[in-house]
Amino acid sequence: MEIKEEGTSEEGQHFLSTAQTNDTGGTQFTSIQKSANEPQLEFILACKDLVAPVRDRKLNTLVQTSVIHPAEQSLTRYSSTEVVEGTKDPLFLTGVIFPSEYPIYEETKIKLTVYDVKDKSHDTVRTSVLSERNKESPSEVGRSFLGCASFKVGELLKSKEQLLSLSLRTSDGGKVVGTIEVTVVKMGEIEDGEADHITTDVQGQKCALVYECTDPESVNGKDNLSFLNAVLKNPVCKLYRFPTSDNKWMQIREQMSESILSFHIPKELISLHIKEDLCRNQEIKELGELSPHWDNLRKNVLTHCDEMVNMYQDILTELSKETGSSFKSSSSKGDKTLEFVPVNLHLQRMHVHSPHLKDALYDVITVGAPAAHFQGFKNGGLRKLLHRFETERRNTGYQFIYYSPENTAKAKEVLSNINQLQPLIATHADLLLNSASQHSPDSLKNSLKMLSEKTELFVHAFKDQLVRSALLALYTARPGGILKKPPSPKSSPEESHSQDQPPPMRRQDSIPHHSDYDDEEWDRVWANVGKSLNCVIAMVDKLIERDGGSEGSSGNKDGEKDPSLADSITPHPRDISHFQEQNDLKGLLENLHQNIQAKKRKNVEIMWLAATICRKLNGIRFTCCKSAKDRTSMSVTLEQCSILRDEHQLHKDFFIRALDCMRREGCRIENVLKNIKCRKYAFNMLQLMAFPKYYRPPEGTYGKADT
Repeated sequence: MEIKEEGTSEEGQHFLSTAQTNDTGGTQFTSIQKSANEPQLEFILACKDLVAPVRDRKLNTLVQTSVIHPAEQSLTRYSSTEVVEGTKDPLFLTGVIFPSEYPIYEETKIKLTVYDVKDKSHDTVRTSVLSERNKESPSEVGRSFLGCASFKVGELLKSKEQLLSLSLRTSDGGKVVGTIEVTVVKMGEIEDGEADHITTDVQGQKCALVYECTDPESVNGKDNLSFLNAVLKNPVCKLYRFPTSDNKWMQIREQMSESILSFHIPKELISLHIKEDLCRNQEIKELGELSPHWDNLRKNVLTHCDEMVNMYQDILTELSKETGSSFKSSSSKGDKTLEFVPVNLHLQRMHVHSPHLKDALYDVITVGAPAAHFQGFKNGGLRKLLHRFETERRNTGYQFIYYSPENTAKAKEVLSNINQLQPLIATHADLLLNSASQHSPDSLKNSLKMLSEKTELFVHAFKDQLVRSALLALYTARPGGILKKPPSPKSSPEESHSQDQPPPMRRQDSIPHHSDYDDEEWDRVWANVGKSLNCVIAMVDKLIERDGGSEGSSGNKDGEKDPSLADSITPHPRDISHFQEQNDLKGLLENLHQNIQAKKRKNVEIMWLAATICRKLNGIRFTCCKSAKDRTSMSVTLEQCSILRDEHQLHKDFFIRALDCMRREGCRIENVLKNIKCRKYAFNMLQLMAFPKYYRPPEGTYGKADT
């Protein structure tokens, strides 16, 4: 029988669809009944009365879960628990979870193998394929075989209280070395009433396994997650149970998913870049006749834009070949064809079900630093490159039209405002006409108000000094362009056009381009716009007087109190809560400011405060480092455990153990495997000496790795 390990492929855990596996080789298998988007099966493990191979040896045990698929009859390593030290009755905090996509049926066989871990520093070294002869060999690095047991999924689901107690036997099937208990878990459906107490002594801390029902609201029923689930794929799921401060149990489901948007959004962005550059090229071509100097500059710009468009089109062609992809590994950072794709992008979600509290979801998006990895770092970072670009622009022919980065950003803002406001003005003008035809005073007032506001914003945008500077540069660049003193108020635009009639209007002629630049004419245009708006306002006022005369006298009579006024005076409890939240937020912001100003090296309090503020504002949480693999994993797991401690009463004696579970057997170590084919965080001892205490990975989970 071949033994394989789940999740060693480049794309992580890929599961066959139910349709593909439900009828294999003509054999029908029984599917597991479950809710949509819910895991197919979740269970937790505990052992009793384990027998040590050597007398008086304290056992350090873990359970490895393997799956025997009914169609293939091959053994696939699936997951492992954490190591529980120094007890013959270990109760494991890390459970087993099979997500909705996994091909598991009632006929699927689950094998549980218990190991005694002698050296935790070697325990993360996993062999992907072992022969049948060596499958239970004690020669595995750092661990020795104690016993195993197996069951079919259907037996567990149909058992009384969905609990199995199985005998652990040696490899020859003879000697019994203890028992292992398998208990089905359903998030939010904890058993009613009292259950049998199973105690375990972990580092001197007694903890009773007591399940009580609090009938929480269903998270999936409360939140509409259909859209989110539609863009997520290839989930990696983990299950934990941790004790609370009152010695009850909370359940935690950790999930890390890829997103189909990892490739979709870059392709859309590149398409927009192509469209934008083509439009910019056309606008530059339509500037009309320019002097030789400026015409040469225009040719250079057009050539550069054409090169950029060709480059974008080549990258888009290559990305289009990546059909079905949703993940770019950290080892692909330097791939030019993938330079627009985010590195190691995942949504990490923690679902918490705890006694006496509503279920809660906590999301963090983890992604590699959005840097130009392909270009390398020998030429400096983005800031240095931009500084060099600005310097070159100052010292070349572009100096006559040089704009600082601040002015460039301002110019983009002005153009964006103009492009947004122009269609809005037309829309509100149409609405005003419709209101007038319907003789609706209230509608007239609202439409006029909106038209006035948008028109004022439009005029304000065009009167920006940058627009004047750009017009001046355009007039100066044209052949024979002369900057004259503005004409006297007596002269008029009609007189200036009388000697030379312009040709029919084209797009580039939308701005008058007679050779003399008239600054005052530009002001006169907006004065006329203001007068036109005043005329519209006056006409609307007359319409309102005519149509709404009979409605002006309506209102409350006999001194009746206005209920809306009473409501505004009486504070609502929700408002009081809102003000309290605002005060809490203010305190957090002040604390964040103080920590930023403090002269303290490696002040990780800044990250924690920023994350807390983001959650209180219902913001989107991002955590990133260069590859979103090692330091990001330390940060995310610490944040999750801190949330469990501060918001869900995680027992203080189990904080470090919970952190160890998530880092050793959780989603983040799977992320490392997915990126570099190795279960090792890429830290060395020298680095870890400089790390804050809670950012250090567990023993045996770090070391030299090819990243």
